[in-house]
Amino acid sequence: MKYYIIAGEASGDLHASNLMRELKVLDTNAQFRCWGGDLMKAQGAELVKHYSDLAFMGFTEVLLNIRTIFKNIDFCKLDIQQHQPDVLILVDYPGFNLRIAEFAKASGIKVFYYISPQIWAWKQSRVHKIKRVVDKMFVILPFEKEFYQKFDMEVDFVGHPLLDALANYANESNILSVDTSKKIIALLPGSRKQEIATMLPLMLSMQKYYPSHEFVIAGAPSQTKEYYQNFVKGNEVKIVFNQTYQLLQKSEAALVTSGTATLETALFGVPEVVCYKGGSISFAIAKQLVKVKYISLVNLIMDQEIVKELIQNELNETKLKTELDKLLITDSRDLMMQNYAELKAKLGGKGASKKAAELMVGYLKSV
Repeated sequence: MKYYIIAGEASGDLHASNLMRELKVLDTNAQFRCWGGDLMKAQGAELVKHYSDLAFMGFTEVLLNIRTIFKNIDFCKLDIQQHQPDVLILVDYPGFNLRIAEFAKASGIKVFYYISPQIWAWKQSRVHKIKRVVDKMFVILPFEKEFYQKFDMEVDFVGHPLLDALANYANESNILSVDTSKKIIALLPGSRKQEIATMLPLMLSMQKYYPSHEFVIAGAPSQTKEYYQNFVKGNEVKIVFNQTYQLLQKSEAALVTSGTATLETALFGVPEVVCYKGGSISFAIAKQLVKVKYISLVNLIMDQEIVKELIQNELNETKLKTELDKLLITDSRDLMMQNYAELKAKLGGKGASKKAAELMVGYLKSV
């Protein structure tokens, strides 16, 4: 079968690549064409456009790049029309993907959605469009199945694919390229330029308070080393690429921008502070629209604040140091570890990618 897959950011690239690996086991004639990243390309997909050309953060940034976004949407529709896949598989990234879903559905192409957009957080009205243009939805968070049931939509809960990514990692060579005798504090400032430019300087401001620790930046594959060095300047801070899991495995604590990285950090058992600061206009709009109490997946899944979230004006040097100090104290660490164990149990075991692939192939064969 011919699969057309669209992922618009680094985490989507990771999860889509693991899904592709499982699809190839079940469908030996599988052909993949994708919008995504290097991991999807490594699984044999023909890469149409890299996610680094697609990611725009916040309301203001989207408006500034609206012409580029619409050009990408038109190009994607044309590409799908020309290649006529058997199924379109969308991975999160709703602003773009729901427009493509509508086009594909109208064109008679089967539409699967793997990893639901976070419509339970904001823009809940999108559920009506999803019901109309998506044939099958595969969700990864335990509370999402119940959310969709409120709108009379049956979805498949497959578990969280991060557990697969961690299982795959455990079978690989896991040597961190940083050689140090110091304890490590990991810095995960996000993958988009806007995020990094805002978050990284604040994270780096902690270095002077902890001379006995090594600060190491997890570089996003979509950015260059030179870009990070603009912020590091004279500081002796190491940067690693494609080694985020190796870094987390060796870290005593982490400062993490909100997103999938907060959950990855928790699953590696690393105490963390969640950091987020956006443009003032974007944040003011988001505050009016967002319907959830937390921004990190860790706290959302647990429905309580088990990791500290420093958001917008709360994210400053003084408060960041206070929270980082807590992470290095035994009692605080022990409590966080207990909460992490409960979190992992809630997510279920590994096998999300395999379960999703089996369901997808089963649905396609039953048509």
